[in-house]
Amino acid sequence: MKKNLIIVESPSKSKTIEKYLGSDYKVVSSKGHVCDLATTGKERLGIDVENDFKPTYKISKDKKETVEELQALVKKSGSVYLASDPDREGEAIAWHLARVLDLDMENTQRIVFHEVTKPAVLDALEHPRKIDMRLVKSQETRRFLDRIIGFKLSKLLQNKIHSKSAGRVQSVALHLIVLREKEIQKFVSEEYWDINATIKEGRKSFDVALTKIDGKKPQLKNQEEANEIVERCKNDFVLVDVTKKAKKKQPKLPYITSTLQQDASTKLGFGAKKTMSIAQKLYEGVKLEDHMEGLITYMRSDSTRLSDLFVKDAKDYIEQTYGKKYIGKVHEKNNKNAQDAHEAIRPTNILHTPESVKPYLTNDENRLYEMIYYRTLASLMAPSHFDVTTLTFDCDHMEFKASGQVMTFDGYHKVFGKYEKTSEELLPELEAGKVYSNVPVKASQHFTEPPARYTEARLIKELEERSIGRPSTYALIIDTLQKRGYVTMEKSSQSSKNKVFVPSDQGFLTDEKLQEYFSSIINVKYTADMEKSLDLIADGEIDNIQYLHNFYDGFVPLVQKAYGSMQEVELEKVGRKCPQCQGELVYRNGRFGKFVSCENFPKCKYTESKEQEEIKVDANGQEKVCPVCGSYMVIKKGRYGPFWACSKYPECKTIVSLKEKAKPEPTGEFCPECGKELVKRKSRFGTTFIGCSNYPKCKYIKKEPKKEKQK
Repeated sequence: MKKNLIIVESPSKSKTIEKYLGSDYKVVSSKGHVCDLATTGKERLGIDVENDFKPTYKISKDKKETVEELQALVKKSGSVYLASDPDREGEAIAWHLARVLDLDMENTQRIVFHEVTKPAVLDALEHPRKIDMRLVKSQETRRFLDRIIGFKLSKLLQNKIHSKSAGRVQSVALHLIVLREKEIQKFVSEEYWDINATIKEGRKSFDVALTKIDGKKPQLKNQEEANEIVERCKNDFVLVDVTKKAKKKQPKLPYITSTLQQDASTKLGFGAKKTMSIAQKLYEGVKLEDHMEGLITYMRSDSTRLSDLFVKDAKDYIEQTYGKKYIGKVHEKNNKNAQDAHEAIRPTNILHTPESVKPYLTNDENRLYEMIYYRTLASLMAPSHFDVTTLTFDCDHMEFKASGQVMTFDGYHKVFGKYEKTSEELLPELEAGKVYSNVPVKASQHFTEPPARYTEARLIKELEERSIGRPSTYALIIDTLQKRGYVTMEKSSQSSKNKVFVPSDQGFLTDEKLQEYFSSIINVKYTADMEKSLDLIADGEIDNIQYLHNFYDGFVPLVQKAYGSMQEVELEKVGRKCPQCQGELVYRNGRFGKFVSCENFPKCKYTESKEQEEIKVDANGQEKVCPVCGSYMVIKKGRYGPFWACSKYPECKTIVSLKEKAKPEPTGEFCPECGKELVKRKSRFGTTFIGCSNYPKCKYIKKEPKKEKQK
């Protein structure tokens, strides 16, 4: 009897699923996409624009063997189920598989599941459907746009300004980073002062802040103005109002892709790429005691929705573990552009607590799973309750306030308090009308600060709020900007662990030229509107071919104008010849800054780091020559600091210490063993001693007389 064949994307997912099913099923992996647009035809687009954007697809080189294996399996299998990921990309993969495996499109069985668990997989097998061609067209349109914009703009920028690439979303993300940097450069810091007084009540004291002067918000711009207020504060402070309010703090919604990436960055220190890689593993399956199981639902989601079944199980768990009073309401709020194709990112089984699965996970996997688990659980718990007290004081028609809060019921903080710190400040019980004399008042100087540069978390939040791209692509966008040398990641301050995006010179130049010639396309609104159009194509409300024609007809004239008007930027020459082909060496920009390469790249792939080019002279400004082979030497950094190394490494492995040896200082004394002059030297530990100038032949060291101890 022939086995039924299930084709998924991931090899690890295939192993997990196969364990759920009986011997009637074989589960294999396509290892992602098997096809992509060819790089043939006009301008190597792989798209016949004049024939209604007819694409030419080809099997990827690294997937030919996989496709051949799948073709052989299909021939000897019963039913074939295409179970690629439950999104547009997964739908396109299913369509490509159906094509290359010669499956009947009308009878092809497409199954989807949002969690890799046995019930979800069995339920999907009972409800197969056809491939959704509307989703395929939406994905295909996105791919066409990316190819057209990417190829045409990248070729233009490579020819004119030597930038490596441009992209539909990548270039908008770069524009946001550059705009923020320009704001910082233009920013002029302004001085301001604030006033605080310290109220003493018994043995305790608390600070009150100046909030109004004669009924108006204080604007103290210099020390003179601040001192005038301090002088007025010599009068009594009168407590004029005591306000007490009960406040509730609602839990946050369960994670979607973008919020997971943001929290993983700020709370765990994970980059977006690392977060998605770990989440993929948790989704595809982890080996528990005696079986494989996916621990979280699909990690590419823009919906905060939770299934009714999971909500019921989670509420039962909350009641049994924490008590009925901790059960909260179900909250759901999706972005207006959310596809809502999947649930929120949540644990597949509420009984898989972080403590129970910890032995089966790596440290990073456990940290991410724990955060997902408790965020989901917290979203279904009761709000936290606080008592908030506000004290208002008057001093010579100036208002001072102090606020304090105390948590009266922890609610969802019971589980999520580790990730969401709350401050408690208990103010003393006071009654209005109390008077305080001789209150200490202090003026403090401050300066306004420029807007903060984007961290990964801030940039992802900005992209999501502006509906630029899809959350599943953010990690790739961030990685590409760095690989192209358009931005670097630098510490925001010496004390901070957070790294921020700083545009490079090439990043500034790239954005400048794109905005000069393509500002109508490379902008936030156009890119967001494009995402909306892709959604409408997926819903069948827009014809994708007509949309592509409208875009192309407006885009191509802009490219043609740029070719005619944009000035070429010559690469800066180093002033040396390439040792491999004798071409000119030039400076280029890479992921880690400037580097030196041959002008004949890519024919000649000779490169040097900029460090090699810039510091190849000694303290006297002379080129240092290798004493062994005669090549010039360069400064490199090792585990013990910088040192001279031969530029011909690894052919020549000569190294020379960077430190100049201090010359021995004559003492006028002579060695009692060999008669040579004694000199002052420094030991490896920095201490001074007197030894023979004939070292190492004579190893005499003069011993210092012992100092007598004071009685």
